[in-house]
Amino acid sequence: MKIEALIFDVDGTLVDTEELHRQAFLAAFYAFDLRWDWGPHTYMQLLHISGGKERIAAYIDSRDEPAAEKARLKRLAPRIHAEKTRVYRELLGSGAAPLRPGVGRLMREAHAAGVRLAVVATTHTANVKALLCRGLGPEAFGWIEAFVGGDQVARRKPHPETYERALAALELPAQRCIAFEDSENGLLSAKAAGLCAVVTPSRWTMPHDFPGADLLVPSLGDPGAAEDPVVQRRTGEPYLTLPVIARLHAARV
Repeated sequence: MKIEALIFDVDGTLVDTEELHRQAFLAAFYAFDLRWDWGPHTYMQLLHISGGKERIAAYIDSRDEPAAEKARLKRLAPRIHAEKTRVYRELLGSGAAPLRPGVGRLMREAHAAGVRLAVVATTHTANVKALLCRGLGPEAFGWIEAFVGGDQVARRKPHPETYERALAALELPAQRCIAFEDSENGLLSAKAAGLCAVVTPSRWTMPHDFPGADLLVPSLGDPGAAEDPVVQRRTGEPYLTLPVIARLHAARV
């Protein structure tokens, strides 16, 4: 069965944005006079929760605070998250987050071959568009047929709603698409929607389990870059191209 669309997760998959998110959270906490220490270890644990607002709420619940203080902090949480989003967009605009290896190449390859493109994210749609514009250029908006941001769904990953909405927008069955993810929640979401899934963990999600991944490799890779023995061993090629992915898809579907 022919692949008709590639569906990419954003944070961690297209771009390793999680450090930008973490820095933006810290700046927002400082703005509200909160001395919350979201160091790398703490943040790595919080990444098991999809969505920034949800992470803030879970962190408040975990703190040893009186009930009244927790209630106050939860009322404040939407304003904290709004400030975090503002700072994050500033960081994106600075060009601090380049695309991960192979992402731009594969998206261009797919577009040239007539394979459709979609992106799904737990972050806000505006953040996704800013990131893609910075990484691929404004012309990318003409390539990507479906944007599904976290603000458009009622249930976050690992629930399949994000992918189900992308498939509905594309008007394609899951069997004709392939998903690209970096996290366990993202993989579970894609598989629950019936998709074949390629996982390229980021430094933040390497400790996750990836049950049912159809392909697990460090990155998509690029020609001319140092060959990754894991990619070579698992695909027979030095990097992932559309024909390599098509063979994987045909073997799994």
